[in-house]
Amino acid sequence: MTETNITDLMADIGKRAKAASATLAFASAEDKSNALNTAADTVWARRQDIIDANAKDMEFGTDKGLSAAMLDRLMLDEARIQGIVDALRSIAAQTDPVGETIKEWDMESGLHISRVRTPLGVIGVIYESRPNVTADAGALCLKAGNAVILRGGSESFHSSGVIHECLQEGLRAAGLPEDAVLRVPTRDRAAVAEMLKMVEHIDVIVPRGGKGLVGLVQREARVPVFAHLEGICHIYVDKAADVEKAINVVVNAKTRRTGICGSAECLLVHKDVAATLGQDIVNKLMELGVEVRAEGLSGSKVATEDDFGKEYLDMIIAAKVVDDIDGAIDHIRTYSSNHTDAIITEDDAVAARFFQRLDSAILMRNASTQFADGGEFGMGGEIGIATGKMHARGPVGAEQLTSFKYIVVGDGTVRP
Repeated sequence: MTETNITDLMADIGKRAKAASATLAFASAEDKSNALNTAADTVWARRQDIIDANAKDMEFGTDKGLSAAMLDRLMLDEARIQGIVDALRSIAAQTDPVGETIKEWDMESGLHISRVRTPLGVIGVIYESRPNVTADAGALCLKAGNAVILRGGSESFHSSGVIHECLQEGLRAAGLPEDAVLRVPTRDRAAVAEMLKMVEHIDVIVPRGGKGLVGLVQREARVPVFAHLEGICHIYVDKAADVEKAINVVVNAKTRRTGICGSAECLLVHKDVAATLGQDIVNKLMELGVEVRAEGLSGSKVATEDDFGKEYLDMIIAAKVVDDIDGAIDHIRTYSSNHTDAIITEDDAVAARFFQRLDSAILMRNASTQFADGGEFGMGGEIGIATGKMHARGPVGAEQLTSFKYIVVGDGTVRP
């Protein structure tokens, strides 16, 4: 498409989304839930269409040279489609956040003031690879009364297209505007550049992808951004760690799915257990095919400075011995992306120090970083993990996709 055509296309999408958001803002909770449940039914009924479309995407990704981990992010089978269906139903069943009274109080002046949740308006979501984000993002925005413009990655173009059709079928069945969930129907990157400057039509942009994508959006966007930065997740194994818990948690955190942002990318080990538990964990990881780039431990290769602070999204992990909890905290402060960091310890005081002195969006104790997911937090799904500190932080679910307004009620009240 020509630059002019892209500009016209995005302007049309923006206008339609803005118009739909005005209607969606006061749509009933029942209608929104019905739309999502019908979308779930349609996804399951069309699962073979989705799998066939995904086969085209997998071929495209393979030809593009995507890594095995990235291809795993892209792949859909019947079990993963069932996961999409379950997420849609879970979001449909949640309490509608729109109109919720967050707080209310009375003033001596006679005014009654309420702070009430309200939709943000139009949300632009720019994401890579994972086609399930099409369903999660569309559903969460809809639940929160927002229209959404979805711009998926070129790799998931066909899969996302069919899933989007299912969402629109749900909207039609519920009598809601189809334009409440719109998809950019081109792989042309010029569409992204247009989205980033559509201040008249988009209220917030949510980028979900690698460092390159998020960095581009943060540099170029004129629209406010909820940043979902890379997941450079650390696990610190303390000297007071339980052996079985430590091995199981670290192995799960690294190997369950290496291509997701909650995958552990760096293992830190207290010096007092480095030669025992620490080395046992490294040995287990290597036995499972993980390349361990280690400092102070016997790994697959000796780590260099460049191996720390890296999101591998692959069967690779950096590992390092530290003197104590403060050494672990210093390392994480230096290299973390403030996404998710975990500690394995039975010492309450050490865990409290870890929680108090680190400021990542998610901090965990004795749990796998793979739980860094809105679905696992009871949100049904997520639009991303916000690593900034403004408005939304951590998993962004429906509630985080709202703002608020003040409702002020008087009785002929005047200000003296």
